[in-house]
Amino acid sequence: MLEKFLDKTDFESYDDFMKNFNIKVPENFNFGYDVVDEWARISPDKKALLWTNDKGDEIQFTFADVKRESDKAASYFTQLGIKRGDMVMLILKRRYQFWMAITALHKIGAAVIPATHLLTEKDIIYRANAADIRAIVAVGDDEVIKHVEKARPGCPSVKNYISIGPEVPEGWDDYNQGVDNAPEFTRPEIANTNDDISLMYFTSGTTGEPKMVAHDFTYPLGHIITAKYWHNVNENSLHLTLADTGWGKAVWGKYYGQWIVGANVFVYDFEKFTPADLLVIFEKYHITSFCAPPTVFRFLIREDVSKYDLSALKYCTTAGEALNHSVYEKWLELTGIKMYESFGQTETTITVGTYPMVEPRPGSMGKKGPVYDIDLMKNDGTWAEDGEQGEIVVRTHGKHPVGLFKEYYRDPALTKEAYHDGIYHTGDVAWRDEDGYYWFIGRKDDVIKSSGYRIGPFEVESALMTHPAVVECAITGVPDEIRGQVVKATIVLSKEYKDKANEQLINEIQNHVKRTTAPYKYPRIIEFVDELPKTISGKIRRVEIREKDRK
Repeated sequence: MLEKFLDKTDFESYDDFMKNFNIKVPENFNFGYDVVDEWARISPDKKALLWTNDKGDEIQFTFADVKRESDKAASYFTQLGIKRGDMVMLILKRRYQFWMAITALHKIGAAVIPATHLLTEKDIIYRANAADIRAIVAVGDDEVIKHVEKARPGCPSVKNYISIGPEVPEGWDDYNQGVDNAPEFTRPEIANTNDDISLMYFTSGTTGEPKMVAHDFTYPLGHIITAKYWHNVNENSLHLTLADTGWGKAVWGKYYGQWIVGANVFVYDFEKFTPADLLVIFEKYHITSFCAPPTVFRFLIREDVSKYDLSALKYCTTAGEALNHSVYEKWLELTGIKMYESFGQTETTITVGTYPMVEPRPGSMGKKGPVYDIDLMKNDGTWAEDGEQGEIVVRTHGKHPVGLFKEYYRDPALTKEAYHDGIYHTGDVAWRDEDGYYWFIGRKDDVIKSSGYRIGPFEVESALMTHPAVVECAITGVPDEIRGQVVKATIVLSKEYKDKANEQLINEIQNHVKRTTAPYKYPRIIEFVDELPKTISGKIRRVEIREKDRK
């Protein structure tokens, strides 16, 4: 399959990878037909999706199964009047119907908006009206149904509310019944062009209202690098990425690239994350590769990993937030497995990564890849030298790299602000060492300027995370008349230290940071909290902490 889309699939070195990697983009590419149906044609019994849940249920789908079920779903959606260009929101948690529905919607040329089940009434109304959503397909449980029903009067564009069960409320269409009774699907003569919108995400909104990030139909091809050259999966892999289907990480880690490569995608459908349960899953199903945010690894290293047989697990990757050096080292000590980090955004695929031919440096995002021309731009518009901080930008040279977003939907001004003069501005700050490794500093808005120093939150958070009292933390700047800003740490304490939240512990943590990193970076203010404010996708909302402090 890879040979259809790449000039060359195996590389002897990083230099070879950078020089000779090239994606061949077919005309009117459609992931449903050109990948899913093609696997079903050439290898119908090939395993595609192993779905399990926390109740002990499991179903193995082959590519022939996925073709059949997605064809039936496409026929059903067409019967409802959903057509090319229509916006359809999927709120499906980790139910296996997500993979059938998104493939079906691709096949008819509709635009898919994956969304988390944590959306409130207000969130749903905002999204429905901003994008003129035509239909909502949701898991039929009390909480999701309740929020959608409350939002319903404020969503005039939505014509169909579709439930996959178990509950199908009055006024909702029954997805499972509709799919079972759907007539044979007829493939449209032209389902899409490469330039059509296939997928759209509302960003997590760490600094403001969510933006509508629209991708075209070629976007899945950008994730060949994600699966083959970052997750390091192959046709014999059983790969688990821990992500709700409402997150962008779901199509990064458990759909597009993995199926292009031909891996079997493992799905663990659970309601509450329990680290020990995940270790049982590794052992029971012989997971071969695993990807999760650093937060998950922070919880896993607090378990007695030695009690579990993880011998099948060969490869681990992490992204979504910066990886603390201490977490990397502890996971390596417990399992013998290195972690390979990467950097990307909702607007992109992987822009910087630690690929199999790149030796990980704990705390580094890795090196730039062959699809995006990455560089660092200083505030004055000049290029940063090695060792200097700068905003991560993509130089496009008059071309549109495969995987880069099409636009912020219905917001040309915002699109132009981020992507102009042949440069896409990520808004993230990093520095690069002399060997080409990139090191994350933070969002431009999060960098703290204190007494003439520029301090990145991640540097201080990494130092804090090596103290046994700290489970989670967020670094922000607080206005100060003398220094401009001072560093503040908002900390969630471990169970063992919760009753020791006093001045003595504050002094101990401050001194620990002074010893671990440059003394001027230590937090002059420390606040202990039960939990940190986060977006619905789990990212820390430092803007909320700053706003609270300002008030």
